[in-house]
Amino acid sequence: MKKIFLAAAVMAATSLWARVSLDQKIGQMLMIGFHGTSAPQNSQICKDIGKYHIGAVILFDYNPVDKSKAKNIASKQQLSRLTAELQKCSYDRKLLIAVDQEGGKVQRLKSRYGFYGHFPKASEVKYLHQKQIKKTYVKMAKELKSVGINFDLAPVVDLDINPKNHVIHGLGRSFGKNPKKVAAYAGTFIDAMHQYGVLTSLKHFPGHGSSMGDTHKGFVDVTHLWKRSELEPYRLLNKKADTVMVAHVFNKRLDPKYPASLSEKTVDGLLRKQLGFHGVVITDDMQMGAISKKYSLKQRLKLAVNAGDDMLIFGNQLDPRHTVSSAILVETVKSLVENGEIRERRIDNAYRRIQKLKNKL
Repeated sequence: MKKIFLAAAVMAATSLWARVSLDQKIGQMLMIGFHGTSAPQNSQICKDIGKYHIGAVILFDYNPVDKSKAKNIASKQQLSRLTAELQKCSYDRKLLIAVDQEGGKVQRLKSRYGFYGHFPKASEVKYLHQKQIKKTYVKMAKELKSVGINFDLAPVVDLDINPKNHVIHGLGRSFGKNPKKVAAYAGTFIDAMHQYGVLTSLKHFPGHGSSMGDTHKGFVDVTHLWKRSELEPYRLLNKKADTVMVAHVFNKRLDPKYPASLSEKTVDGLLRKQLGFHGVVITDDMQMGAISKKYSLKQRLKLAVNAGDDMLIFGNQLDPRHTVSSAILVETVKSLVENGEIRERRIDNAYRRIQKLKNKL
């Protein structure tokens, strides 16, 4: 009886996927940033979500075009309205609506918009009692949920092993040097988010704590500073993690040719096959200088999808002169599939994993 039920379920899922166009499968793989504090039906982002089945959006408070105006987040009431509008644009009402909310310097829901805004950074959290840590992250999850955010691009599981690293160490974004303790704190964070139905992402694989540079700005080589212990939190949390975010760091010891986010050896080989993570893999922002200065948009898309990345972030945040439309992204990936430069099974595998992730909501 159980086998018959399973066979029927597989047939139903296969039939459902067969009705989904290639454009829409590709759309599910995109996390898009946009300008606007509302998303009415005639807005470009709403049209794109509806037409291409865009899988996720990423929200920011800082507006790089006009500092006097909010990009997406201005107040509690406004944000609740925006997320509700965005969900209405979505075909399945399971649009992933993401923010970077770690605590410390990295928290998009600030007090000046009416939010709590004083969540401690990771380097301070580790000095709190376990009950306080849980209470802190439950409060954060509750606040995210209250305004319709269902995806937090956190926690950071980078190890604090380079005191000269200003991106992780300098901003206090790491829970410490000990991988077991880092995994334990991150596990508490994830449990708290799950209590309120908020998905999470471990970052930045395969480790950004040893780096000297900033991938936002340019090429970052961690070959000689990186330690294998940086992989340990991912191994310890591979069953608990919803998603893993891959960094754009270059490590010759892992792949002599490509940075992590564009490397099949790193994503499909190391993260999936060696460390046993089978959930959704997300890239860091695909517009970061570390890869955008070296690879064209077409090259980035081709390499990222073939590497095994399931979801690609285009925040349209870092350089207002170089924003990219959903249509261009979908059409470019589609042409790469049709030309045989991207294996279609990569799209199907990503689509399957993303649907499984969204079913957790």
